[in-house]
Amino acid sequence: MLAGASDTKVRPAVVIASSTCLVERTDVLLGILTTKVPRTAASTDHLLVDWQIAGLRAQSCFRAYVLTIHRSELTVIGHLNEQDWSRVQACVRGAFSI
Repeated sequence: MLAGASDTKVRPAVVIASSTCLVERTDVLLGILTTKVPRTAASTDHLLVDWQIAGLRAQSCFRAYVLTIHRSELTVIGHLNEQDWSRVQACVRGAFSI
């Protein structure tokens, strides 16, 4: 499922689909969250500031590693604060500059 991944598992992620996409499609675009914090973050990574408020169990890093899943497979555990959400959006814009 994930290129470079040795196995697949249930993991936290951030919905990065636009509201238009969410209305029109049953699948959802996600960016992954990982607890494996890189020594040197890429420009498309963001170490979450308020990870506990977001409902996460450990400090996590957003990575603009995008995948899609069916909406029925999602479970909402929390929401990012405005600062983290703004940084995630910047990471996604940087990853998909065209």
